Order: sequence, then C-alpha cells, then structure tokens
Amino acid sequence: MNDLVDQINQADTVWILISSALVLLMTPGLALFYGGMVRRKNVLGTIMHSFIAMGVATVVWVLYGYSLAFGPDIGHVIGNLTWAGLAGVGLEPNPTYSATVPHQAFMLFQMMFAIITPALITGAFAERFKFKTYILFLVLWLTFVYAPIVHWVWGENGWLRNMGVLDFAGGLVVHISSGAAALAAALMVGKRKDYSTVPMPPHNLVLTILGTGLLWFGWFGFNGGSSLAANATAVNAIVVTHISSAFAAISWMIVEWIHRKKPTVLGAATGAVAGLASITPAAGFVGPTAAIIVGLVAGMICYVAVNFKTIFGYDDTLDVVGVHGVGSTWGMIATGLFAVEASLDAQFTGVIVTWIFAFVATLVIMKVLDLTLGLRVSEEGENIGLDLCEHGERGYTI
Repeated sequence: MNDLVDQINQADTVWILISSALVLLMTPGLALFYGGMVRRKNVLGTIMHSFIAMGVATVVWVLYGYSLAFGPDIGHVIGNLTWAGLAGVGLEPNPTYSATVPHQAFMLFQMMFAIITPALITGAFAERFKFKTYILFLVLWLTFVYAPIVHWVWGENGWLRNMGVLDFAGGLVVHISSGAAALAAALMVGKRKDYSTVPMPPHNLVLTILGTGLLWFGWFGFNGGSSLAANATAVNAIVVTHISSAFAAISWMIVEWIHRKKPTVLGAATGAVAGLASITPAAGFVGPTAAIIVGLVAGMICYVAVNFKTIFGYDDTLDVVGVHGVGSTWGMIATGLFAVEASLDAQFTGVIVTWIFAFVATLVIMKVLDLTLGLRVSEEGENIGLDLCEHGERGYTI
C-alpha cells in the first residue's frame, strides 16, 4: 500500500476527479441546451436522450467499452478484452496513459467522454426518433464507432496516434465522430414533419442559455483535465478554451448581426459552443494568440455551415454537423497550423478518416435499426410530441 501511495500524485488525482465531475455535468448541460431549442411537446424526450446516455454508456464502458478503447492493442485498430468488467483496472497507475493517477481515475475520466459523445448526435434527429431504437443505437454506436476511433487516436499503439495525429481532448474522438454520425443520422431518419413549411422556433431559450453556461463551465474539465495532471498544460488548456469560446460567441454574433440585422441569444450561445468544440483538439498545443484566431474563425465558419443545411436540404435539427463536425474540423486543421509538434498532413488524414468511418459506420447501424425496430415514431406520435407518445409525460403542466 505504501508503494501505491508513493506512485500516486495526489494533486493530479484530485484534478482528474474534479475534471471527471465537470465533464459529467456537461451532459445535463447538453440536455438543457438541446431541450430549450426544440418545441415544448418534445422537451422531455430531448432531455431524456442525454440523461439516459449517462446510464447506458456507463454500462457499456464498464462491461467492455473501456477495454476495447484503451485495452492492450490488437493490430493498431482496437483493444482486446483484458479489462472487460474493469478486471485489472485497479488503484495503481497505468504508465501507458498516466503514471501519476490511479488507473480507475483515468478510466472514470474517459467514461465521461463516452457518455457525452453519442448524446451530441441526438441533436440531429431530435423530435422524431423512437426511444427504444435510441437505446440500442447507443450500444451499437459506442461499440462499433466510438471505441475504435478512441483506440486509433488515444489508445496504446493506435494507428492514427502512431502516425502523429494530435487530438488533445477529443476533436476527432468526440466532435468530428459525432458530427459525421449526426449527418448520417439526419439523412437516414429524414426531415421532421412539416420541416421548412411550418415555423419550429425554440420553445425556451432560457434553458438553452443555462445549458450553454454549464457546457462552458464543464469544458474546463473536458480540455483542462485532458492534461491528465495538475500542471502548466492544464492551465494553458483552460485559458485557451475560454478565449476561443468568447471570441467565437462574439464572431458569430457580429456575422449574424450583419446578415440578419439582429444579434440573437441563440446565435451567441451556439457561437460559444462552436468555439469550445473548435479549440478542443488544439487546447494543449497552442497559446492564447492562436486561440483568438481559432475562436474568430470558428464563429464565422460554423455560422455559414449551419445556414448551409437549408441549401443541402437535410434536417439536422440542432446543428450538430455545423457546430461540432465543422467546428472541430477547423480545430484539427488549426492544430496543424499553429502547433509546433503537429504535422498538417497527419491532421488532414485524421480528419478525413474519422469523417468517412463515422459517417459510413453510422449509416450501416441506422440501416440495421431501420430494418428491425424502425427509426421514427409514427406521424401521429410526431404530432403529439415525444413527451407524451414515448414517455407519457408532459414537460409543462401550467
């Protein structure tokens, strides 16, 4: 026991535990962020998508997901099942990933990423997806899409990691994977009933702003905790995270003000999240000046990307593709431009591979689910709303 204590750095361990809690908080924050943007008849169904991910993803991660993602390498593409059921994941550090915190602490921190990533995808099919299908989608997507990408980028001997791809806190692993999956899901599920013919404004932007604040707050653990130590890298990651988000919120607001003649609350909130997603892959590798550029560009390009969905005709309800997919694509490229350690060619390779794999694999999963359980609620259920048709409850009774 004394040897174990000597191996563990208490400050690092405390920081990883706090960061784990911060990242977990992001998923309820996402629930509010998304929940406020849908129509009132779908607020509970939308919130439930995020909330239940906290349960389902934990089960998958503990039983086998962590082992597939971070376990001993098989062919540079996946981990083996040595750590299934957390066998061998004890209190001693694992030098492969962090030599100063208990292995369980590292596992816990990464679990929180596994929770929020599929929850992000739900913004693409909000207001029309079957809940029982969603439960199975969570299991399949975490198993066949998320775990392999994690291993490629962060796992021991993962092939993208070996070729020098840099992703500090989840640009590829979290945001591009969910953005590509969201595009596939939106195409497979189809548009909401009356989409583009009937106005569908957000029902409660107060919830959305509250969710934005929780996401921004939790992101300090998301990016800062990815240093895996209480050190200067963690400080830098938090500083550039805040800078990028602030500049992106302002950038989005200005572009929208010019384009639509009014600065909206929803726009500022969405811009802030775009800045957070964009700086994520670069947070441990770039300084404040680069973060300013990342944020300014993120606000502009994500605004354009979100508006492009009407041109291309797909219904990404809550703009997962334009904010997370496009934002982190820019962030990965920016890492190649501004980080001394990065290779731009490697960054492009990581982006292209992740977009293609996550998109195609999600299409396959969605097709299987469509042929078995079906993807959409009935037209009557969509008219009534997910709250009543799927959960038998109302979000508001006043």
